[in-house]
Amino acid sequence: MKFIPSLLSFAVLSAVSITSNAADIALYGKANVTVQSSDDGDGSYSEIKSNASRIGFKGTYELEPGLKVVYKAEVEVDLDGDSAKSENITARNQYIGLRGAFGEVLLGKNNTVLKESEGKVDLFNDLNADIKSLWKGENRMADTITYKSPKFSGVQLGITYIAEDSIDGDNAYSLAAVYGDAKLKNSEIYASIAMDSEVKGYDVVRISVRSKVSDIIIGALVQTQERIDGSKKMNGVVVSAKYGVNRLTYKGQIQTANFEQGDNQTGISVGVDYSLAKSTKLFAFYSSFDLDSQADKEYLALGIEYNF
Repeated sequence: MKFIPSLLSFAVLSAVSITSNAADIALYGKANVTVQSSDDGDGSYSEIKSNASRIGFKGTYELEPGLKVVYKAEVEVDLDGDSAKSENITARNQYIGLRGAFGEVLLGKNNTVLKESEGKVDLFNDLNADIKSLWKGENRMADTITYKSPKFSGVQLGITYIAEDSIDGDNAYSLAAVYGDAKLKNSEIYASIAMDSEVKGYDVVRISVRSKVSDIIIGALVQTQERIDGSKKMNGVVVSAKYGVNRLTYKGQIQTANFEQGDNQTGISVGVDYSLAKSTKLFAFYSSFDLDSQADKEYLALGIEYNF
């Protein structure tokens, strides 16, 4: 892990000392910390929790008209300080690639295109009610090649190829077709269909849709998944909605995971955000999980988030 402080030092120095010949580079990050009462099924306890806080740098460099090199190096930082020393800083998306009229090709560690196809439907991403709590498919994989096509009439195609990386390993891939803008700034609807094949031992199909109805943004996900041996078959649904007025944004979300063997799981979350500035918000949420084969779980939290 010694290389990570060097990477961050390089990013800071580059960001404050860009010359006319240097690449277009940006230092960015997010700090998200909650004070919460948590019950993982064995009784409640209080904790201070860092929720996927991160720092990184990214940029582009024009090699010739119409062709750029693109790069990113991002790490997660455990701001609550309770991780083991070796786990306090962990790798997130880290890649290099080329962008041009052909689209974009990226090599390194990256989200699969299925993970990214979710868009902004998951309103409790990185928190206890993140959809990964009940579903497979939220994968950030090493040894990947990702290709994203140019957009054709608002549609973009993508594929992530995951190399086996060893004699005993297996190749895997992720495919996605996406329409529109996940933030709904440039389109009235966002929709996608994606699939994983043998990614972390699972086959997954996911359909996503998000749109604005009056002043309410509504999103939905439908997913099927199973192990590559045909077991652990599951059908699931997520429905989310948020409504903003003045500085307040109210949010609600329900997620189901119904397994063929009869194990039914449900998560329900409600929350509210209060904007202090474009970069900073205070927020609160309550999440409850009803799990047939496990003890139920419950979380109540207050937090702050700063983006730069």
